[in-house]
Amino acid sequence: MRKTLIATTIASVLVLSACTSNDSNNMAKESVTQVQNINANNVLFKSSPLQYMAPEFNKFSTKDYEAAFDAGIAQHKAQVLAIANNPAPATFKNTLVEMELSGELLNRVSTAFYNLSGLISDSEYQRIDEKMAPVLSAHSDDIYLNGALFKRVQTIYDNKSKLNAEDQRLVDFYYKQFVKAGAKLNDAEKAKMREINSELAKLSTAFSQNVLKSFKEDVIVVTDKSKLAGLSEGEIASLADAAKKAGKTGYMITLVNTTQQPILSSLENRDLREQVFTASTKRAAKTNGPIIIKETNLRAQKAELLGYKDWASYVMTSRMAQTTENVYGILDDLAPKAVEKAKIEAAAIQKVINDSGESFELKPWDWAFYAEKVRAEKYNLDPALVKPYFELQSVIHNGLFFAMEKLYGITFKERKDLPVYHEDVTTFEVFNADGSAIGLFYMDPYAREGKRGGAWMSAYVGQSGLKNTKPVIYNAQNIPKPAAGQPTLLTFDEVSTLFHEFGHAAHGLFSDVKYPSLAGTATARDFVEFPSQANEDWMIEPTVLANYAKHYKTGEPIPQDLLNKMLESQKFNQGFGTTEYLAAALLDMEWHSFGSDKKIADVEEFEQSALEKHGIAYYPVPPRYKSNYFSHTFAGGYSAGYYAYLWTEVFAADAFAHMENNGGLTRKNGDKFRKEILSKGNSRDLMQSYIEFRGQKPTTDALLKRRGLVD
Repeated sequence: MRKTLIATTIASVLVLSACTSNDSNNMAKESVTQVQNINANNVLFKSSPLQYMAPEFNKFSTKDYEAAFDAGIAQHKAQVLAIANNPAPATFKNTLVEMELSGELLNRVSTAFYNLSGLISDSEYQRIDEKMAPVLSAHSDDIYLNGALFKRVQTIYDNKSKLNAEDQRLVDFYYKQFVKAGAKLNDAEKAKMREINSELAKLSTAFSQNVLKSFKEDVIVVTDKSKLAGLSEGEIASLADAAKKAGKTGYMITLVNTTQQPILSSLENRDLREQVFTASTKRAAKTNGPIIIKETNLRAQKAELLGYKDWASYVMTSRMAQTTENVYGILDDLAPKAVEKAKIEAAAIQKVINDSGESFELKPWDWAFYAEKVRAEKYNLDPALVKPYFELQSVIHNGLFFAMEKLYGITFKERKDLPVYHEDVTTFEVFNADGSAIGLFYMDPYAREGKRGGAWMSAYVGQSGLKNTKPVIYNAQNIPKPAAGQPTLLTFDEVSTLFHEFGHAAHGLFSDVKYPSLAGTATARDFVEFPSQANEDWMIEPTVLANYAKHYKTGEPIPQDLLNKMLESQKFNQGFGTTEYLAAALLDMEWHSFGSDKKIADVEEFEQSALEKHGIAYYPVPPRYKSNYFSHTFAGGYSAGYYAYLWTEVFAADAFAHMENNGGLTRKNGDKFRKEILSKGNSRDLMQSYIEFRGQKPTTDALLKRRGLVD
């Protein structure tokens, strides 16, 4: 079967390259029909019959992907060649609209595979990922380096003034995509671009897989229970359960993707804290160090090939920031303020250490543990007393969903009839206030082996007026799963993350855009985090808090004095939080701000030099991500873009302050935010969308207050 499929794929591509438009379309249909007959039982070959085209997770597995990938690429190649070789004059409809409609099969299999490979990965997912990375890179190059196709795009671009605003936006999108991909290069340069892209695809995949392996391999197994002093019995039981499932004896501590580990705030045993911290910072260093050096050099080569001095400058052509100077300006402006604040916090922590009778100097693995003591002393707050009021289901239903109903009028109905990819996943159908359907939302809250670290949102089906599709969205978190029979009690940060990710989900669910390439979260990297960060603030809105912050046993609301202490304490440790973030953002920028002639021999030395350059090399506060596990920048599409979280926080803080000053949690505010921001995707200028909502560009005033950097 595999040989027949590959032969069909190759034959169709060779024949189609010389076909007319009609012949190409006919051959494409015949090719796909043949493959469909061969793979009649592969549900990926056809649109899902389920409502909203929700994936039939129970009817396909890893054995189905490769055939679907091969057929999808063959179909898409044929469709693109038909568009490029169309003898009719280039028009918006026969070129760009057809591009938007092409690749349905490839899009379906790619979406299923790359979503699930981050959620339930195993060795087979990793093998296919490694195999397909250069293949898909080559396929992308075949499209964007096709001279005939770019000639048609250029013609449309030169005559776009007669089109409406949204159509012009799509023209600009495609033109920039082609130019950034190298469409204007000569043949020799295009060949070089293909080599670079193929190698980058392999390196990015390898980096990601090394990080994923580290979650499984770089664990800390404790055999002496007494070393876990400071943890609750429930937390200890969870560690024992994790060890048992992994076939180990004792208690297993699994790392999360950031440098600092949540467990460090509770562990009393200093040696164990150091062991956990060291394991965290050394993750994947040997395997990913060489990859980082190769990847950044290749990115620099690619940028130079396209006429840019470095990768960061190339990236900024599609960002709101526009220039690297603008990015460094905001990061360097905040860095000294953040470090100064962190040093004040460090002095308070050192005092607590000294007052306890200890004589050691504050180290990174001590910060979280003693910072909690400072917090407890300053605010008379014990975090352990707060968690019982943040039970997962109450946070979701009585907090998040409640807030979204008040703000947007939407409601959620659980759909147990639809298949899921893991037993931990819950599916909801989402409705407007008038009862009309919006789409589907999947919630996947728990950490597990095979699931990548962090939290994120993505889509199985994107909204499109052109294709008449409604969104199918999911959120993934990595909340530690409690032992059987125990409640899931969240930290304040985990509640914040849950609200944050649903901000992304709302961006996808509320999309009301014609073209898929401009819909939902398909915006600039330094805009896409704005809706998610704006959504975080609703978790502490008094009406919302009162509805979900209730004791999981008694149902009693969180005491007002405890709530006040908790809210007051949120600006605590912001020097640390801002410094660790800025350090990571500056590392990301520095890795992409040099030419291909720069020779880097040691990753750690480069990191230290970069941090010292910006005055943020403060040892007790390491970067949120060290380079060897910085997936955002080396595998996640945020290269020279991690600054975006701060950039968009300016928008989020400004937007929330504006809504607070105009009624707060109201349908009026929500409907306007939905109309002007969430529904528009990338269908118009992003700053203009903000101005339409706010009435002006954002200022940094609210951000500085939010982070406690000014009074």
